[in-house]
Amino acid sequence: QVQLVESGGGLVQPGGSLRLSCAASGLSFRNYIMSWYRQAPGKGRELVARIMDGGAVTHYADSVKGRFTISRDNAKNMVYLQMNSLKPEDTAVYYCNARVSMEFWGQGTQVTVSS
Repeated sequence: QVQLVESGGGLVQPGGSLRLSCAASGLSFRNYIMSWYRQAPGKGRELVARIMDGGAVTHYADSVKGRFTISRDNAKNMVYLQMNSLKPEDTAVYYCNARVSMEFWGQGTQVTVSS
């Protein structure tokens, strides 16, 4: 079965950095559009970043442009989210998403930005 397993979340001070990882299995990873979403307490889930199957095309939410970078390694079935200059408003559960004709979600990893 398809599994997406996120890791790398945690507590970080404002201005700090974290790198999230998502390990995918059970799917033809290189064919999937991979995305990171987040959901803050009391808010809906929002798209943070997306990377197309080849890895050359990316899209970012305005709120993270210039601070976050999404990348993928199709040989390792991995997608990453490098998060720099973190702000308290980045606090959320971050989810890995895989989509083509079907859509799959990971279980999420908590990111807390606080002093």
